[in-house]
Amino acid sequence: MSDTLPISHKRKLIIERIAASAKRAGLNNNQVLTAVSKMQPDFKIKEMISAGQKVFGENRVQESQIRWGNTFKYIRKDIELRLIGPLQSNKALDAVKVFDVIETLDRMSLAKALVRAADKHGSLPKILVQVNTGEEKQKSGVSPSHLPLFLSELKKEYNIKPAGLMCIPPLKEAASPHFWLLKKLTEDYGMEATSMGMSNDFEVAIEMGATHVRVGSALFGSRIY
Repeated sequence: MSDTLPISHKRKLIIERIAASAKRAGLNNNQVLTAVSKMQPDFKIKEMISAGQKVFGENRVQESQIRWGNTFKYIRKDIELRLIGPLQSNKALDAVKVFDVIETLDRMSLAKALVRAADKHGSLPKILVQVNTGEEKQKSGVSPSHLPLFLSELKKEYNIKPAGLMCIPPLKEAASPHFWLLKKLTEDYGMEATSMGMSNDFEVAIEMGATHVRVGSALFGSRIY
């Protein structure tokens, strides 16, 4: 999608593509578009908010504290903010204060840190477990084979019942088998949310049953580093 198009128009086109994908799959069009605002300049975020976008995804706790705690504090109460990047345990309290949803729970030590943080803060954000569907050594996430035990321990040790699952398929593999697996796991364990699909494959993810898609460059254009 051309970087020259207004952000409002890009958003409209993405929403139309999501609806078309749902229709092709015979699904209701109730999927949530998460605008991945990480490393995007504030003026683009402002344009996206003006276009009506209410759900944003961020990768970094500190960047999010500054952006949503200062620059866009005036509208923060109307925004759902989702952490979609890895979280260090020592940042748990800051994350609990900043985010409405944390999509990247991937280890018991982080669960422990989040529960302690929630005790101090007074509430725990909605939690998704990141699943390493490709079982890549360099990637975060719980392997599918370990997921049953992980979910059981979350419930037993910390009384955490995740709202759903999230995945990032291997870069050099077809995404659809990974999306199929994540959707199956979500359904098998009675969860509601399936967060999968990004700018290059969100339509496939919708057709495979995604409830949330994370779209960045297709909405905002290239990131400014």
